[in-house]
Formats: sequence, structure tokens, C-alpha cells
Amino acid sequence: MKPDYKNWMPKGMIFGGLAITLVFLILFILFGCTGIVGGAWKTVLFIVLLLLTVIAGVITVWMALLYRAFSYDGKRQMSKQIIEGVASYVSVPDGGMILDVGCGSGALAIACAKHNPNAEVIGIDRWGKEYASFSRQLCERNARAEKVNNTKFQHGDAVKLDFDDETFDAVTSNYVYHNIPSRDRQTILLETLRVLKKGGTFALHDIFSKSKYGDMQAFVKKLKDMGYEKVELIDTTDKFMKNWEPVWMELSGSALLVGRK
Repeated sequence: MKPDYKNWMPKGMIFGGLAITLVFLILFILFGCTGIVGGAWKTVLFIVLLLLTVIAGVITVWMALLYRAFSYDGKRQMSKQIIEGVASYVSVPDGGMILDVGCGSGALAIACAKHNPNAEVIGIDRWGKEYASFSRQLCERNARAEKVNNTKFQHGDAVKLDFDDETFDAVTSNYVYHNIPSRDRQTILLETLRVLKKGGTFALHDIFSKSKYGDMQAFVKKLKDMGYEKVELIDTTDKFMKNWEPVWMELSGSALLVGRK
């Protein structure tokens, strides 16, 4: 039995982009290249529809390339490199507890379980329609395929975690928080840190752009002022991924590592 971790770029998005591109192309041919519309309107439609067709086509190609790059079965296996990179930071005592927020198909939770065979790993996710191919059942099947028996998967919400303060020795997450609709993702990070034990580790990999998270350097300073012993914002472009190309630079993101006294 082989695990199936799916792909971080859903096929549905690629097919949707392809459909939109074809629609714009048909409209471009009908209204920009034939005599259905004449005069100035034809010129305007020619330019506008051509631009829309090109933009939609470029985005579709970009998504297709991402799908290929993130494939677990592909040549580059970026997803596997990222998962293993994040999991390598997580080491807890025997009997410890690890929380993976937004576990998706279970990849990071299972990797952490392998690195910490005597710990309990809980993966939570809301498994929304955006990633319909991901589910709790898929996570459980993947754990069985990897012969991992120290994982548990359940529904959960990163905005309000259903756990007491200082429950976990480590908390992990990968490419999740930037997808959560919020004007203040730093507050969501603080909610995650609430369930971390003193001396624990929070290893988060995400796209830490200013538009998504605000000033992360200021947030790092804020955490240090709050008493967190070690706070690092690590550029993972070269650290986790090999043969990383400039086109993926925004998606490479950074890892936020936090340890508390």
C-alpha cells in the first residue's frame, strides 16, 4: 500500500483556468477577429480579450508547473523536501504531544510521527471544499500506508483551537495560515502559540509576505518582548528546496521557529 498525499495545487484549479482561457480565446476570435462587431468597439474588444486570454493562459501554465513541481511522484518532489525540512526541526520527549495545524493529507503530521515515534501527533484540519480531495479518511489511510500508529486526525479550526493552554510540546504547520481569511494573521499565530508548552517548539512554514502577515520582523520582536527565548524567521528558499527556480520565489516563503522558556 502506497501513501497518497495528493498535490498542493488542485487539478480543479488548473482545469478551471484552462476553461476560462478557452472562453476568453473563443470570445477573442468571435468579437476581436471577425466582423460581428465593427469600428472602435472591435479594436477595444480585440485588445481587451487578447490581454485576458494571455493573462488567463499564463496563470494556467503557472498552476500546471506548480502541480508538476509539488508532485510527490515527480522528479523535483518539492513537497517532500519542504515536509521533511519542517519535520526536521521537531523533536519532543518520549510521551510528548505534537499538533499539526491544517494537516491536509497528513504528510507533515506523519513525517513528525516518524521523527518522534514515542510521541503522540494530532493533525487537525477543516478539510474544506477548496481541497475536496483531502480528508480525515485520507490522512488515516496514509498513516497506515506509512506504518505509523502514533497519529490521530480530527476536525479543527486554527482561528480557535479546541485545546487548553500549553497542551503541546511542539506545533507545526505548512502553507496553511495564508489561506485563512483574516486581516490579522498575527493574532492567529498567537492563538497557536497559546497551546504550546513552555520550552516547546513552533515550526511554521508559510508565505510570510507583508500583504498577508504584516510586519513579521516587528512580530518577531514582539514575541521576544513577551518572553519567548528563541524566535527565528528563516528564509527557506535554499534551505528546504533544491533546484528552486525564481518563478517559485514567492511560494518558497519562510519558516517561523519559536521556543519558549
